[in-house]
Amino acid sequence: TNQWFLPAVRGDIPPGCAAHGFVCDGTRILVFGGMVEYGRYSNDLYELQASRWLWKKVKPQAPSTGSAPCPRLGHSFSLYGNKCYLFGGLANESEDSNNNVPRYLNDFYELELQHGSGVVGWSIPVTKGVLPSPRESHTAIIYCRKDLGSPKMYIFGGMCGCRLNDLWELDIETMTWSRPETKGTVPLPRSLHTANVIGNKMYVFGGWVPQSAGGEISAHDGEWKCTGSFSYLNLDTTEWIGLISDCQEDKSNSLPGPRAGHCAVAVGTRLYIWSGRDGYRKAWNNQVCCKDLWYLDTEKPPAPSQVQLIRATTNSFQVKWDEVPTVEGYLLQLHADSPVTSAAGIPSTGVPETSVLSPQGVSAVHQSPQSLPSVPYPEMKADHPSQTNNVFPNNVQLSLSSNSLQKVEGKEKVAAPENKNTQETVRNHTDATGFKESNAPSVLPVCTSSPQTSANVGELHDLDKRTVNPDASVSSTVSSTQTMVTQQAVKTESSSTNGAVVKDETSLTTFNSKSEAAETAYIMPSTRVNTGQTNDSHSSKTPQRQTAPVKTRDRQWYDVGIFKNNSAVVSQFYLLPEEMLTISNKMESSNVPDYRLLKKQDLFPGTVYKFRVAAINGCGVGPFSKISEFKTCIPGFPGAPSTVKISKSVDCIHLSWEPPASPSGNILEYSAYLAIRSTQLQENPSQLVFMRIYCGLKTSCVVTAAQLSNAHVDYTSRPAIVFRISAKNERGYGPATQVRWLQDLKTSSSK
Repeated sequence: TNQWFLPAVRGDIPPGCAAHGFVCDGTRILVFGGMVEYGRYSNDLYELQASRWLWKKVKPQAPSTGSAPCPRLGHSFSLYGNKCYLFGGLANESEDSNNNVPRYLNDFYELELQHGSGVVGWSIPVTKGVLPSPRESHTAIIYCRKDLGSPKMYIFGGMCGCRLNDLWELDIETMTWSRPETKGTVPLPRSLHTANVIGNKMYVFGGWVPQSAGGEISAHDGEWKCTGSFSYLNLDTTEWIGLISDCQEDKSNSLPGPRAGHCAVAVGTRLYIWSGRDGYRKAWNNQVCCKDLWYLDTEKPPAPSQVQLIRATTNSFQVKWDEVPTVEGYLLQLHADSPVTSAAGIPSTGVPETSVLSPQGVSAVHQSPQSLPSVPYPEMKADHPSQTNNVFPNNVQLSLSSNSLQKVEGKEKVAAPENKNTQETVRNHTDATGFKESNAPSVLPVCTSSPQTSANVGELHDLDKRTVNPDASVSSTVSSTQTMVTQQAVKTESSSTNGAVVKDETSLTTFNSKSEAAETAYIMPSTRVNTGQTNDSHSSKTPQRQTAPVKTRDRQWYDVGIFKNNSAVVSQFYLLPEEMLTISNKMESSNVPDYRLLKKQDLFPGTVYKFRVAAINGCGVGPFSKISEFKTCIPGFPGAPSTVKISKSVDCIHLSWEPPASPSGNILEYSAYLAIRSTQLQENPSQLVFMRIYCGLKTSCVVTAAQLSNAHVDYTSRPAIVFRISAKNERGYGPATQVRWLQDLKTSSSK
């Protein structure tokens, strides 16, 4: 939501301090040292349990040899495993806090943590090699290569009478210090900068740097300034790469301004930069405190989870997928089992209501064709941040560079959304493909948003029953009608399936999710509803296809649209013109067509469609998810049961549901199914095996403890036990409503 809030903390609340050490270990935060007031430094250690906002002052044991760390500021405090590593800082030699006698430190300590809460004590490791020189306001990060598995700590820069830009490495396994040789242009000497690891890169931003005179930097820099320069060190090759230079002009305010003493944190592959101050050594009274928040997307987002079906009708699907953190939107595509005729012409037909990327905090917008720009795919090249902008529907901009930097207009207090700058047009010159040429990462503003319902889960408390209504329309901010409740209540999430293969207790089969690799050469068999009884109508009209090779044109993936949130109602897709069919599968070299110029194709009844989804961030479109397969309903068959409720008793649970909204005749019976454990499921976890646990006219049933003891706990998203309920009329069974009964981890582990 990009909104700040002030938590109500309690316990041993520490005094305000500056230049302290700070690490995050799961849901707890450890804070060590810092300046409490001018000349008075601290060596206290505090722990905050962020899940309860509870502070506790902890007292670690002193080292077996030597003394505990002295009070200090400007030290580094780094976490790896169950240990924190403390290096350097600045101490006050004078006992009188008003008479500050600075002493730079290069001592090194190790702090062992207890699991979950508390600490064991300090120790002073015996190290080899030459120690880094004393310093404060440096940075320290820890990186472990995947192929080598040896963690190393890297210390960069700092202050010791003058600014430093030396790099030191500590092998944590052997406790050996060394100075690695680097390639590329080393960043200017600096202090009060930040360094963060994402992947195999250490990103260094900002800080105080010497004020050069005539291009020369004094060894003892009496004058200094803040910088907005930005570089990273490839930790595998030890090569420095510059992203933003110190002298780079930014007349459009599209880059973070110069600053020092700011903070930066990595969330996934995104780097957030917050606050800091800007100024010159000669102008202490004119320093400016920054209150802006920026983020840098460093690489494309990972693949989302498989598309899940919430509800199917004769000509539409309601689908969802798990959220991917720190993304701007999702590209949803489908593929029909039957060949789809390409568009002979490309007249303007408008845009589907749910297929545009809307501003953050605003529901999907109905965008007129005239204002909808084309959406080219980015052509990515590693480590070349000069490739930038593309424009997504609704004029929301995403910077498509290998390192994309954006400004977040945050708020200090919860308030109504402020949607300014969300439709700012591209001001730089663009080429024919829509790319903007620049020498730096593109920075674009995004708007704030008001609090939203979680896109995956809502929370209900203190109720004994939970209602799940798969027929309810899904808003742009809520992926499906799912509930998570307290331990006393029942947790469910609901969706509908069509064409899932389910049988009774004595005859079991599976529901299969296809992999994308399999889809590149073959059409997989469509699925049928089979309840263990003869269903002439279904079997005759929907014969199971044999696996057969198909042509490239038949394998065509079509865009459904670009969605801001992780849910969609799909009733149409876009057709590509004939000349684009041969290149449309080449994701890295082709462009998304201009949607306003394309014809739209309606979904057909009784047709199998395959779906895949990819996440989008400032660096472009990430890889696609695994493929899911769903089938639209056949006219005349009953719809899916709705408003499923689960209530829990001591030794059983009660399932109840409402009749289908469109029964298409008289309902003859209902069947309920439970996903169970099986050896086949162990071999292929994506294939759920179902057992029928109820068949009858009532719209409710009891699931016994004995039946639940055989239940399979599905971990594709949150741990859940899966039920399916379907209705039968004179023509046969219709689609099933799938309900995921959410389980606590301790509950699911015992099953």
